[in-house]
Amino acid sequence: MITAFVLVKAVPGREDEVFSELAKMDEAAEVHTLFGEYDLIVRVNVKDYESLGKLVIDRIRTFDGVKETKTMMGAERV
Repeated sequence: MITAFVLVKAVPGREDEVFSELAKMDEAAEVHTLFGEYDLIVRVNVKDYESLGKLVIDRIRTFDGVKETKTMMGAERV
């Protein structure tokens, strides 16, 4: 299982709509509103890197109201 954090910039005025769409995703463990450069952060859990790429590129970036994303993958501490 891979955990990643996706930062999302929304079109001004569309933050609530994008938040709702992100929260509906089965892969979304948490969604939070942010202050600052990005509007939202979503913690996602996926089975592999390919699934992460498809989730971000094919789904999140295609949500109406999403301007930009930045993805950070979690690392396990050993």
